[in-house]
Amino acid sequence: MTILYILLAVVVLIVFWAIVAYNRFIRFINRTDESWADIDVQLKRRYDLIPNLVETVKGYAAHEREAFENVTKARAAAMGAEQSGNPTHIAKTENMLAGALKSLFAVAEAYPDLKANQNFLELQRELSDTENKIQAARRFYNTNVRDLNTAVEVFPNNIIAGMFHFSKRDFFELEEGSVATEPVKVSF
Repeated sequence: MTILYILLAVVVLIVFWAIVAYNRFIRFINRTDESWADIDVQLKRRYDLIPNLVETVKGYAAHEREAFENVTKARAAAMGAEQSGNPTHIAKTENMLAGALKSLFAVAEAYPDLKANQNFLELQRELSDTENKIQAARRFYNTNVRDLNTAVEVFPNNIIAGMFHFSKRDFFELEEGSVATEPVKVSF
């Protein structure tokens, strides 16, 4: 009879551990999804600010057509990549967009009246704030991805992960040495 109680206790402990491990994975996945949603919100905010910024600069520098086209193309590519939900692809297009924005600000530096324009200054401040929020959201997302990936890989959690098809997620990484590893500097 004692062996039966011991076996029953072992089975109960295993079931309890499986339930706890499963719920832990659900928490990690929900945190990761939530943090990705934070990045998504900030990227959309950035995409909404860019056309206003381009239009403001266009009024002062109509002959700088190439810079405007590059920003517009990079914005469209980044918005398209966002639909894929693939952090690696999104990071690549965000790198391109950050580079295009830097060239736009370089154009803006050549126009002293533009630098003093209140609309431009407000858009600059908003974009700088958004870039900082994107960077913070990216760090938060990557922390959650790290925690989820670790839980998927460690034993014995990997047994539960395999049974319920919990898988690792990609980090939202910016390329080393790219223009987007730091927020776009918009100060004059």
